[in-house]
Amino acid sequence: MIHIQHEQDDGVPDSVAGNWVDRHAPASWRPYFRLSRLDRPIGTWLLLLPCWWGLLLAANMTGAWTIGHTWIAMACAIGAVLMRGAGCTWNDITDRDLDARVARTRSRPLPSGQIRISHAAIWLTLQSLIAFAILLTFNRFTIMLGVASLITVVIYPFAKRFTWWPQIFLGIAFNWGALLGWAAVTGSLGPAPLLLYLAGITWTLYYDTIYAHQDIEDDALVGIKSTARLFGDRSRICLWVFLAASTGLYALALILALPDESTILDGALYAGAVIGFGAHMIMQMRRLDLNDPASCLAAFRSMRNTGLLPCLFLAPALLL
Repeated sequence: MIHIQHEQDDGVPDSVAGNWVDRHAPASWRPYFRLSRLDRPIGTWLLLLPCWWGLLLAANMTGAWTIGHTWIAMACAIGAVLMRGAGCTWNDITDRDLDARVARTRSRPLPSGQIRISHAAIWLTLQSLIAFAILLTFNRFTIMLGVASLITVVIYPFAKRFTWWPQIFLGIAFNWGALLGWAAVTGSLGPAPLLLYLAGITWTLYYDTIYAHQDIEDDALVGIKSTARLFGDRSRICLWVFLAASTGLYALALILALPDESTILDGALYAGAVIGFGAHMIMQMRRLDLNDPASCLAAFRSMRNTGLLPCLFLAPALLL
């Protein structure tokens, strides 16, 4: 077992209250699980849901659900946990000095000294190797696509240092699963998954701008760039633009992915997926107070339901 440098066992401010890591994980493993954000599952959902979008759309277009599709769904879920953990580990390794200067992040395992850098690197490697082993169960094209995604994971932590739009880089990385889920079924790509990918990127611009408003003052002090700082008082208008763009792109993707022999009920379910996706964000906007970190965090966490709603409509369409 990898040992902790210090016995400190403090949680982090934005973890879910009473999460399973704090309550049930062995004390020696808690810093590693926190490094992988296992105490904050929302990020795993945001990485997983685009995978399921692509999978469900491709399965609807190509035919009935199979055991192979079930494995793809399960593999995406396991892979999302592992790759989100690996990505967060890499992010915290590169950002440890910056995190130490921001109130919300200074208690993370690396800046607080709970884990050594060398041990974090081992943890990163372990998660990545297991995820790669799962990727190898997919077709060759999907394997190559998955390997290519590592470029986006490596670049993202540095984006906030050289651009005011790091949320775009996060969106490129976090929504790669829309391409993977589709390719795992079809062995190729096309206009529908690419539009779905763009819908995911604009969705990330929406939710991560909200998230970044929690740290806007600290980020200004330490020089971290973000769309929240860039937009300032115009953030609310920009969020409406991102909301409309992501919903519109999602609608176009679903239109292109409609099966050739689709029925009126198929169309209704696809329309429901788009309406649910957009309407949930509209409800968030009506409640959101960008000047209140607690409101921003609550809206960010509710993005799981935003992304799940389309799945609840697309899954039944497979039964028709």
